[in-house]
Amino acid sequence: MSSTDPHGAFGDGAERAAREEREIQHRIDEKEQRSFAPHEEQEKPPQTGAREYPVPPFPKQHLEKPGREADLELKPLWDAPYWKGSGKLEGKVALITGADSGIGRAVAALFAREGADVAIAYLDSHEDAELTKEAVEKEGRRAILLSGDVADPNFAKAAVEDTVKALGKLDILVNNAAFQEHTGGLEEITEEHFDRTVKTNLYGYFHMAKAAVPHLKPGSAIINTGSVTGIMGNEDLLDYSMTKGGIHAFTRSLGTSLLKKGIRVNCVAPGPVWTPLNPADKQADKVAQFGSQTPMKRPAQPEEIAPAYVFLASPQMSSYITGEILPIIGGYSGG
Repeated sequence: MSSTDPHGAFGDGAERAAREEREIQHRIDEKEQRSFAPHEEQEKPPQTGAREYPVPPFPKQHLEKPGREADLELKPLWDAPYWKGSGKLEGKVALITGADSGIGRAVAALFAREGADVAIAYLDSHEDAELTKEAVEKEGRRAILLSGDVADPNFAKAAVEDTVKALGKLDILVNNAAFQEHTGGLEEITEEHFDRTVKTNLYGYFHMAKAAVPHLKPGSAIINTGSVTGIMGNEDLLDYSMTKGGIHAFTRSLGTSLLKKGIRVNCVAPGPVWTPLNPADKQADKVAQFGSQTPMKRPAQPEEIAPAYVFLASPQMSSYITGEILPIIGGYSGG
């Protein structure tokens, strides 16, 4: 019988393979149907850290901008109690924007634990900023508060000058301040909205870097805060995603530009992180499920992101790394 005959020499093998494929499919179908059955308990979010982290649902809460950490019902975990300092930043001076809360506060705390004095730049959440200052001083380091808008080049220049005057020098700049507000689409973004996002997230980083560079010596570092939205995009955050992608490109370009001066420039690109930024953006119902779509099934806490900044700031740990974008997004779904 011809080998091209569907019932020929390979017909039995083909039918057997098809049966095996159907059996595999049926097993998977049955398993998935059971996993989605309403009476079945859904898979619990994995816990992979030094301590257990909160998982959704979170309190349904919407904050007024810029968002005060003091107003959050569920407080972010930023103090990293299991982190033991080992002098990775001993004698350094860091200026951190957006350091009153969230990632900025967690970075300030770990920088101080590693031996750095910290200038805390922030907008106007004075109570939050005071708590960050207390955290730095609790580690035995000096701290100063600098309130202002990073979109203003005069503030950027003054913040750097005040840091050098009060703390003696500047070794590390962390560009972290951000503005984020979701919309339903392109047509809903006003020029005022677009301008505020670009001025804070791009102009702010540019102004701060330009003011800082003349004071930075070989071995110094600039660390920018990007975002997974700058890699993947986000239909509800068109302007914000654009600026975060710009920050990634700024990091790559500035890293090349400043390498001749011995200054490294890198970027941390977080996924969802439990800070005041998102409850001050999303409505309460969405806040309750924030971060649940990640493979970790929860947002990161600030103390889980801050170690990356220590790594990229420390000349002992990352002296051969510049121009990199480090995503910390809670895993990859493959979808």
